[in-house]
Amino acid sequence: MKHERFFHLNSLRLQLLSRSLLVILSLLMLIGVFQYVFMKQFIYTNKIRSIEDQIHLIPDDVWKHDIETSQNVKQSSRPMVYFPGVNITFINQKITFLRLAKDPHHSYFPKLSASTYKQVMKNSNQPGNTTSFIKKIDGHQEQVIVLKPIIFDGEIQGVIQINTPTESLKDLLIRQMLIFLMLSLTAMTIAFFVFSSVLKQTLVPLFTTTKKVEHINAGSLHDRLPVNQGQIELDRLSLSINEMLERLEKAFRAETEAKEQMRRFVADASHELRTPLTSIHGFLEVLLRGASSNPEQLNDALKSMYGESKRLCKLIQDLLLLAQLDQLPPFQKECCFVDELILDMKPQLILLAGNRKVLFDFPSRLPSEVNKDQFKQVVLNLFSNAVQHTNPTTGVIQVIGKVNEKELSLIIQDNGHGIPQEHLPHLFERFYKADASRSRAYGGAGLGLAISASIIELHGGKIRVKSKLDVGTDFEIVLPLT
Repeated sequence: MKHERFFHLNSLRLQLLSRSLLVILSLLMLIGVFQYVFMKQFIYTNKIRSIEDQIHLIPDDVWKHDIETSQNVKQSSRPMVYFPGVNITFINQKITFLRLAKDPHHSYFPKLSASTYKQVMKNSNQPGNTTSFIKKIDGHQEQVIVLKPIIFDGEIQGVIQINTPTESLKDLLIRQMLIFLMLSLTAMTIAFFVFSSVLKQTLVPLFTTTKKVEHINAGSLHDRLPVNQGQIELDRLSLSINEMLERLEKAFRAETEAKEQMRRFVADASHELRTPLTSIHGFLEVLLRGASSNPEQLNDALKSMYGESKRLCKLIQDLLLLAQLDQLPPFQKECCFVDELILDMKPQLILLAGNRKVLFDFPSRLPSEVNKDQFKQVVLNLFSNAVQHTNPTTGVIQVIGKVNEKELSLIIQDNGHGIPQEHLPHLFERFYKADASRSRAYGGAGLGLAISASIIELHGGKIRVKSKLDVGTDFEIVLPLT
């Protein structure tokens, strides 16, 4: 499995290795081309300079003696001037050729145009008066040719031509290129094994990340990728993936919780709806059995059914309101003073409190941006909750306003029997009732606090609750200042 992972045709390691070696091979080929061009130029130039240096070391008198000797003796006699591996020819002003030396292996000597020789003779007074070039004539081997004008007794006598084939130079060049090729192949072989090992070690963090992702994909969303593997890019990628996994895990957890809440919501709503409907159905059965002929029983049944129908309508209204709040509708909010809003509700709150004592304490103004109707509903819900949990005659309910640099708070405080601590975290859950019998007596379904919390959250605030048994409960609404 590991072998397939490292050397599969589509593996990253093989692609990086092959592309790296291809880049190196391309560079070596480019270097080889430049080396061939420059080395050829160097070898040819060096050969020409070597011949020119040898020519300049020989005085014209020596050339004169050698030319006269060659004209008077047999050609087999050895001349005084001898360069191994070259052919030496004298060309006089009449363009007549005289062989001074012959290479036994390559005796061919090129015959250039008369104009070429005459031009060399013409330039005999110029410094460094030699002419050299590389030329191929009449299908013969390529030759290195050096021409030098010869002056006897102050007059130009002709041109010395020295030529040698470039075959040995090409052989040297080929040998050098073969050496370079062998070194290149050796370097490529070493690079293959070295790069393969280096890439394997370099890609270990990537393979570790891939294996971890496969494990996570199998269902382990709680796992996280390592973020300190020594490779900045991979560590940043792992960190981003971890953050994405964190959000996915939270989303899945929220979805699970939402499904569970929906299941409980549907069950609780069904129960709350079934109770008044069952009562109404029972009273209707009693009436159909003959109770309708009894005025007293008829009146009691109608009152009970009316009360249950009101409770049913209130429950449906609350459910519809919660559904609307869940869709996060845009609020029509306006700047106002919350303390003025509460004082406008004072007659309604005192009437709702009955014989309970109601106190208002606003030491400073409370500016905020709220939807007045919905904020009033929150206050009524929390105030009604305080009324339900306080004694009808000795109960005291206080509405207190506070403000600091960033936010304001509105506290509805009562001296009721309090709420047990284990119920406090669940108070704002839908259909949750800390005291089911009391809620039933007041017709509540456990939705008031949930509605209040949703409304305040849409205002950018929150509701806090503190309670102590036999002392009382504080509900605090916190809102941002305008």
